[in-house]
Amino acid sequence: MNLLITGITGLFGSYLYRAFSDQGIIHGLKRQSSSLSLLGEDAGKITWHEGDINDPLSLEAAFSGMDLIIHAAGLVSFDPRDNQRLWTVNQEGTKNVVDTMLFLKIPKLIHISSVAALGRIAAMNQVNENQKWAESELNTAYATSKYHGELEVWRGAQEGLEVMVFNPSVILGKVKENRSSSAIYQYVIKEHRYFPSGKINYIDARDAASMVKKLFLKNQWGERFILSKEGLSYREFFKEMAAVFQKKPPQKPVPTRWIWLGLLLANIRNWFAAEKTILNKQTALLAQQDIVFDSSKSTSLTGQEYYTLQETFLWARNEN
Repeated sequence: MNLLITGITGLFGSYLYRAFSDQGIIHGLKRQSSSLSLLGEDAGKITWHEGDINDPLSLEAAFSGMDLIIHAAGLVSFDPRDNQRLWTVNQEGTKNVVDTMLFLKIPKLIHISSVAALGRIAAMNQVNENQKWAESELNTAYATSKYHGELEVWRGAQEGLEVMVFNPSVILGKVKENRSSSAIYQYVIKEHRYFPSGKINYIDARDAASMVKKLFLKNQWGERFILSKEGLSYREFFKEMAAVFQKKPPQKPVPTRWIWLGLLLANIRNWFAAEKTILNKQTALLAQQDIVFDSSKSTSLTGQEYYTLQETFLWARNEN
């Protein structure tokens, strides 16, 4: 089998490579400027194609002869200046992937989305795969772009593609990777004082990649799956992280007044340091939400045994 992964040089893409490396010849799409550091020595085992999901001609050249595309490329940002870029990458880029696959008659697509694409409303405290998108002040531009990217995937399914859609929560990698959500570790490492009152939904990157592979091998086409170990209060999440990292955990809940939330934002704006993110009033409100993303559907089908949070933090701290 010839399998191509977009976003293979990113955090989750690199773990998807490791999970699928025994499934055939792995091809990777990369830009000329892409760093291969997350792949390490594995970079030499990949058949590379230079291109971009917003360049349809390069996609046609790269996708030719493929049996399966794993589309993991995307942009995470909460900076209002990136709103148009979010749409360009997450919606238009996904449309280009789908259209190229249909043109080349490539049969199977695994799409890596986000729990953000399921949408948020204030009264919600549990979400599963049946959640319907609803307009809300809690839906960021990032969430909207991922939702519309998913619509392109389901449109492709109506036109003949076999698709699987995955909605991961916060994917925890290693501290040294310093990509996307892995930068959340810096909040505890720098011993900030405040914790949001809501819950964080998370999954170890190794568990998430393993579940994608297991569901692929089970031929769960036409389905959507949430990938998340659990929803845990930020207080407990940070407390356990601090114990492993031998740091002082945040001790004070975030005050409810927005002026004090602004202080929190100043402290945590580097959580997603892979992009020039600015956490704002909207994202601060999200951090106060007591919401759990229910992954029982994927867990029951795969029998996944998750790493404990302590095991994840010990692994994340390890420099090797």
